[in-house]
Amino acid sequence: MTSISTTTNPTPAQSPERKQSLLDHYFSVRVLLFSGAAALCLTPIMSPPLALLLGLVMAQLTGHPFLHLNHKVTQWLLQACVVLLGFGMDLYSTVQAGKEGVPFTVATITLTLLCGILVGKWLNINRHTAFLIAVGTAICGGSAIAAISPVVKAKEKQLSISLGTVFILNSVALLAFPLIGRWFHLTPEQFGLWCALAIHDTSSVVGASAKFGPEALQVATTVKLARALWIIPVAIGTAAWLNTGKGKVKIPYFIGLFILAMIAHTYLPAIEPVTSSLVKLAHLGLTLTLFLIGAGLPYKVIRAVGWKPLAQGLILWVFISAVTLAVILNV
Repeated sequence: MTSISTTTNPTPAQSPERKQSLLDHYFSVRVLLFSGAAALCLTPIMSPPLALLLGLVMAQLTGHPFLHLNHKVTQWLLQACVVLLGFGMDLYSTVQAGKEGVPFTVATITLTLLCGILVGKWLNINRHTAFLIAVGTAICGGSAIAAISPVVKAKEKQLSISLGTVFILNSVALLAFPLIGRWFHLTPEQFGLWCALAIHDTSSVVGASAKFGPEALQVATTVKLARALWIIPVAIGTAAWLNTGKGKVKIPYFIGLFILAMIAHTYLPAIEPVTSSLVKLAHLGLTLTLFLIGAGLPYKVIRAVGWKPLAQGLILWVFISAVTLAVILNV
């Protein structure tokens, strides 16, 4: 009877659930580990590059327990942090920095889009995927891809591949650019401009430029946000080129709030004690954002991108980085 009972009702050691990963079986453990890592990113000991690396490690070892929410959360958090950064910037200095970056912006966006189309054809990549990768490299990474994808009527797979490509290279840029900037002895202003022109997403632009001090951060943020406004004319031009109609363009309205924050900081000196705290909060939020971006890149996402889109993104990124750095060093 004992033998029959044991066979009919398997012991916990024989249960199929016991063969599952402990982290999968006890979901609360994954949540606890992930929450602890995220909380660590809100402490002074964690820098943006380390937060990104921690996120990448978590993505491979434990996985992201809230992966389905990751994109929306990171997008909202990034926009909120950019607005808060405006409370630490002077309006006049920012406008001047933005004017100086306009010629570079127009030239590099045009050059990157043309090269992206040509490289995409050379590698025989789907034209919508290739164009989205080029747009993400030329303007502002994932935000530009998300804005342009409805205009080109991109399919979900094309959108995922282009976003994955940009996010992977964006992560590399955050780690590599500060090292390259110091190697070439760039000034804070030079480094800030280079970051804004050659790094994809605003989060990594801010994270990398902050390593060179407040001057680099101000130049980088201003030029990058001014660059983001080019989503609108590029979207209109794309619709005309592909004959898709006007489409639906997601305008980055948070840039307007960023400008209002700068105006408040410039003309209301009495709020300085509050604004300084908001800027510190923005830096912590950006560090957390980079952790979430890294945590959203498990190996299966990287593998799903494929070598051709990744090669296109890498060629474009290296090209535009080298060209802009050469120009900045010789101006």
